[in-house]
Amino acid sequence: MASSTSFTVFLSPPNPSLSPSSSPTILLPSAAAAATCALPLRISTFSHSSSSTTTAKRRNSFSVSAAARSLEALIFDCDGVILESEHLHRQAYNDAFSHFNVRCPTPANSSFSDEPLNWSLEFYDVFQNQIGGGKPKMRWYFKEHGWPTSKVFENPPDNDADREKLIDILQDWKTERYKEIIKSGTVDPRPGVLRLMDEAKAAGKKLAVCSAATKSSVILCLENLIGIERFQGLDCFLAGDDVKEKKPDPSIYLTAAKKLGVSSVDCLVVEDSIIGLQAATGAGMSCIITYTPSTADQDFKEAIAVYPDLSNVRLKDLESLLQSVVPAKS
Repeated sequence: MASSTSFTVFLSPPNPSLSPSSSPTILLPSAAAAATCALPLRISTFSHSSSSTTTAKRRNSFSVSAAARSLEALIFDCDGVILESEHLHRQAYNDAFSHFNVRCPTPANSSFSDEPLNWSLEFYDVFQNQIGGGKPKMRWYFKEHGWPTSKVFENPPDNDADREKLIDILQDWKTERYKEIIKSGTVDPRPGVLRLMDEAKAAGKKLAVCSAATKSSVILCLENLIGIERFQGLDCFLAGDDVKEKKPDPSIYLTAAKKLGVSSVDCLVVEDSIIGLQAATGAGMSCIITYTPSTADQDFKEAIAVYPDLSNVRLKDLESLLQSVVPAKS
């Protein structure tokens, strides 16, 4: 009878004190050893909370299977993964609110604010990780806080058609403003992204980008940040306009797998937030996280690895993860 063996993989916690080039400690068994492993491979992930001096440990189990997954397609999110864009989007939203003099009711609903709506950094850090897509964000906010007065409508819109018109106008203007910021040349891709994309293409892997953002703004981002040649070389590109439901709904990743002609289990997604992680796992795909300052404290226990960025991550590392680690079925 073969002897039983188990392995433990330790992923260091998201830590604000880590330098951008820091990477988690990952101790993986060799592929041969993993293949003969009689017990499940255990992966321990950790969650860091900036409000506490202690680190809470969470454990997530995966099993090693002889029928291992094979990395056939690497799929990137855009905002937060290819570029750190949260502050750029917030700036563009606030510029749109100011331009159209968008004023929401006060908490008592007896009058309207004296100043245009302005989403604070603290609010947006949480908000942008709860609701994906620009129009859904504004639609939710106005439903919760009251529909505003604006240059578009002197009185708050009181029917669905006018409300959608307001949302459309604000989103279109915000998108154009965001494009101006990207075109300014002051934005760079996150570390390791371009190299990893090039490694994947050179190895014959399918390469895709799936973003919940507006298609025109994503195209502009990609052309300016990864270059036109890389963008045109993508095997699949999908934006929020291409699916009915936004992340965390898995539609965008299910559509990508179909367009790429690969099984969901052979895709690996690179995300930065819990919303994206839920979308990927909901589509039956494995997912790694490259977190940002605003997502570092989220619960990423369903990810197969968590990194501060991709600067020390190689394609062979991702292939090993996908080949060796298969989510255990409940």
